[in-house]
Amino acid sequence: MKTIRLTTTQALVRHLAALRIEQADGSVVPYCGGVFSIFGHGNVAGLGEALWAGREQITTYRAHNEQAMAHAAIAYSKAHFRQRIMAVTTSIGPGATNLVTAAALAHVNRLPVLLLPGDSFTTRAPDPVLQQLEDFSQGDLSVNDAFRPVTRYFDRITAPQQILTALPRAVQVMTDPAQCGPVCLSLPQDVQTFAFDCPESFLEPEMLRIRRPAPDAGELARAATLIRGAQRPVIVAGGGVLYSQAWDALRQFAEAHGVPVVESQAGKSSLPWDHPLNLGAVGVTGSPAANEIAANADLVLAVGTRLQDFTTGSHSLFAQARILSLNVQSFDAGKQHCTPFVADARTGLAQLSAAVSGWRAEVAWTTRAQTLAAAWVQRVTELTTRVPTDTLPYDAEVIGAVRDSAPAPQDSPSHDVAVCAAGTLPAELHKLWRAARPGNYHMEYGFSCMGYEIAGGLGIKMARPEQEVIVMVGDGSYMMMNSEIATSVMLGKKLIIVVLDNRGYGCIQRLQLASGSPRFNNMLDDCIPEGGNPSQIDFAMHARSMGADAVHVANVAELKTAMVRARAATRTQVLVIDTTHTRTTDDGGCWWEVAIPEVSERAEVNAAFARYTESKKTQIL
Repeated sequence: MKTIRLTTTQALVRHLAALRIEQADGSVVPYCGGVFSIFGHGNVAGLGEALWAGREQITTYRAHNEQAMAHAAIAYSKAHFRQRIMAVTTSIGPGATNLVTAAALAHVNRLPVLLLPGDSFTTRAPDPVLQQLEDFSQGDLSVNDAFRPVTRYFDRITAPQQILTALPRAVQVMTDPAQCGPVCLSLPQDVQTFAFDCPESFLEPEMLRIRRPAPDAGELARAATLIRGAQRPVIVAGGGVLYSQAWDALRQFAEAHGVPVVESQAGKSSLPWDHPLNLGAVGVTGSPAANEIAANADLVLAVGTRLQDFTTGSHSLFAQARILSLNVQSFDAGKQHCTPFVADARTGLAQLSAAVSGWRAEVAWTTRAQTLAAAWVQRVTELTTRVPTDTLPYDAEVIGAVRDSAPAPQDSPSHDVAVCAAGTLPAELHKLWRAARPGNYHMEYGFSCMGYEIAGGLGIKMARPEQEVIVMVGDGSYMMMNSEIATSVMLGKKLIIVVLDNRGYGCIQRLQLASGSPRFNNMLDDCIPEGGNPSQIDFAMHARSMGADAVHVANVAELKTAMVRARAATRTQVLVIDTTHTRTTDDGGCWWEVAIPEVSERAEVNAAFARYTESKKTQIL
C-alpha cells in the first residue's frame, strides 16, 4: 500500500477536495463547493495551513459570523437539492458554539453540512487553554459535545488515523437520503497538526451517488389498495419531492390520476404555481383552496413531508382522512398513524402510478379542485396588486411589487429565488409567492430561525449565480443577523434584500393579542423604559456602511422602481420599506395549537382558553 506523509487536516482537505458526485442528470461535479472559515487559535495553524496548501483544489471563504456562514453553507446544499455541500470551520470555544444553532437548523430540516470546529489539546499539556471549557467531573468534555444531539454523526478525532474512517462515515451520512443531516468532526488543535502515513487511496475516493430506495413489495401493494379505494384523494408535496428531484413524477401522477396537489413550506415549487391541479400552500399558512380540499379529502398521500404542525393544522386538518406517507425515512413515514410507504419519492411515485394504472379520482373532485385552484390564482392577483392610499402597505402588497418588477418570463429564463425564514413573511409568501420552477422558493421553516435570511441568500447565490436571489426579511430578523451583507459584497455575490420595517416583532404581537395577553415587549414603541429613548434605526444607512447600495423607499410605487434598478445593478442592493403589522391576508389558514394559560386574571385569556379547548376537540392524537 502506497502512503504519503500528511497531517490529519492535510489528509482531510485533500480527500474533501477530491470528492466527486454524479448528479441526477448524469453530470459529475465536486461534492464540496468550498469551506467557510473564521480562523482562531484552534484552527488557523492546523486546518488553516492545510486549506492554504489546497487553495487551488478547494476554495476557502472568509465570513463575518460563524452561525451565519453555517446558514450559508446549509442554504447552498438546499439550493442544490442536497446533492452538494459546503464545510465550515471555526476555532474552539465561542466560535464552535456559534455553530450549534445552525446545526440544529440543519438537523430539523434534514440538510447536510460538514462542521469542523476546533477543539482543545488531546495531550492536555497546556490546559486550560484560552476559551476551553472545564468540567469538574468529566475530563474529556468540551463545548463541542453540544453538537452531539444536533448532528446526525459526531466524532472527535483524537489520532490522525481516525480521519480515514471518520470522514468517509460523515460523507456517507450526508449522502444517505434517509439519514441526511449535519455532521461534525471535532478537531483538537494538536491532532490537526499530527502527521501519519496516509494511504494514497484515501486521496482518490470513489465517485459518490445518491441512492434511490425502491419500495417494499408489500408496502407498494397496500399503498395501491388505499389509492384504488379513494375517491377524493389529495397529495401533500413536501421537501422530499424537491430533494428527490421528483417534480416530474409528481406532475405525471397528479395528471394521470386527477389528484389535486397542495404544498408544504418545504415542498412549495414542486409544481408550477399555475398548474391547474396545484392549489398552493396548505395548513396554518395555507390557501383557502388547499385547505378546503385537505379538509374534505378521504385520502392524503403525503410525499416527502415530515408532517409538521403547520402542515397538518396541529393534526386537525386531515382528521377525516386516511394518510399514506411516502417517505424515504421510516421515522417520518410512520408518524400520526400513517400507513407507511418507505421509498425514494421519485421511485415510489412512479411505481405507485403504475400499480394503480387506469384509476382516477372522482371526476367531480378533480373538477372542484381545478375550479378552486383557478379562483385562488385570481385572488392572489387581487391581494398582491392593491395599492394602499391611506395606510402603510402590508406584506402582500410588497410581495406583489417585488414580483411584478421582474422581466417577462421569456426574458428571464432563470426566474427569481425568494428567500425567507421567520415572522409574518413565511405565511404571506407561502400563500402568495409564485414559484415557476423547482427551488425558486427557499423557506427555512423547520427551525424558523430568525437571522437565516441574508446568510441563506448568500449560500443560494453561491449555488445559483445565474438567478436573482431576493431576500425578504423583517426588521427583527435583520437586526439579529445582517453581517453577511458585507460578505456578499466582498465575494461579489449580489443579493437583493427587501427589508420590511414594521418596528418590532409584529407577528408575535398578533399571536400575543390573539392569546388574550396585552401588548408587551414586542413592538419597539412598547419597550421604552422610564428614562429610555425611542429606537431610531436607519436600515439603509446601516447597509451602506457594509458596502451595499441601499435606499429607503416611501411607498409601493417607489419600491417597484427601486426593484428595477436593483435588478440592473451588480452589487448587493438593500431596499427598505415601512410596513404595518396590523394587516395580514385573512384568506385561508387553519387552527394551530398554541397553549393558553388555564387560569388567568384576564377575561381575554380565559376567552382564548375556551376557544383553545374547543379547537382541541378536532385534533387527532
